[in-house]
Amino acid sequence: MIKLEILLNQLESRIPLFENENGSISKSNVGWHIEHSLLTINGITKVILRSNPKEYQWKFKFSKMVIFILGKIPRGKAKAPQIVVPNTTIDLASLQEHINKTRNSLKELESLSINHFFEHPYFGKLKKKETLRFLEIHTNHHLEIIEDIIKS
Repeated sequence: MIKLEILLNQLESRIPLFENENGSISKSNVGWHIEHSLLTINGITKVILRSNPKEYQWKFKFSKMVIFILGKIPRGKAKAPQIVVPNTTIDLASLQEHINKTRNSLKELESLSINHFFEHPYFGKLKKKETLRFLEIHTNHHLEIIEDIIKS
């Protein structure tokens, strides 16, 4: 959980640069990547909070194994589900408000049992620990894109 909080702090530190963009790196600007990361964390938190730990069943997924071992998501290989695609105007105030909401979501995650789970569209059911690992990998993926946009 600490790593995810550190990544959240890094996202927050990039909010002042939310308008930066570079079409050769991403079709979206820095603010979009921040908002998408926050929507993902909050959306997954809502789902895992409602999960029934008794319904969890392990299933081998090769793609999950590769991504979790490498700790990286390849760029441009997956399309974000519509539910985590920002569809509102992104500004400083809304991003800061969303950061605060996400901090509260992380606190809610801490209280869950280890058997609560989230069903990922490619990786299948992820228990709490795996869900946190996925959120770290996903958030870091977008932070790397943000850094590349800012550097350019």
